[in-house]
Amino acid sequence: MLEVYEAYSDCQGMMHLAEGLIVSLVQGLCGKTVITYQGKQIDFTPPWQRVSFEELVKDKFDILPGDDEAAMLKKLKAKGFAKEVNRLSRTQIAKIIEEVLEEGMGLNPTFITDYFTSMCPLAKTKKGYPLISERFELYAAGLEIGNAYSELNDPLEQRKRFEEEIKELKGLEEKNLDDDYCLALEHGMPPAGGLGIGMDRLVMLLTDQASIRDVILFPLLRPAQE
Repeated sequence: MLEVYEAYSDCQGMMHLAEGLIVSLVQGLCGKTVITYQGKQIDFTPPWQRVSFEELVKDKFDILPGDDEAAMLKKLKAKGFAKEVNRLSRTQIAKIIEEVLEEGMGLNPTFITDYFTSMCPLAKTKKGYPLISERFELYAAGLEIGNAYSELNDPLEQRKRFEEEIKELKGLEEKNLDDDYCLALEHGMPPAGGLGIGMDRLVMLLTDQASIRDVILFPLLRPAQE
């Protein structure tokens, strides 16, 4: 994992940074921005495509940003997903949605933007649109490569979101409020962008490996004789 925070930046700054870092890496290693992965071409030539999560889930599931978890689950069931489940947290619903979307994701790098605020407890909301957060996830070849936010630095808002998340998860899983994190924010955090890049998955693409087990530094599940 590569994890980066930049003071006085935001989600857009992290998008520019991620694109620049990865394009530079691909060009430096391969001498070009088009590579072959598992017999198929991936074109890293910038600018990369931007796709709205809000629009994707509306088209695919008829789910809207203001829906609560019960409404989301009902709509998922109507589309043939999670049929045997009576209750899910928003995090679990988001995972189902993302798994379905990943299956239809193209090969070329794509920024998925406009995530629901209810699914992004650590991200700032978009100005004038509180139901959507300043966040993106980066995909290539159907793999999630990166994740980034405009970091939420308001301690009161952060505590409120933690409390709402704990309330929502009651009966599904135990989660404690992170008082230390909220206290740190109270001491003062500048506006910032945060970015995480999954280096193992990136190495998979650049070395044409089908399994992450062939590139991770300490492969815990590799048979001893190998």
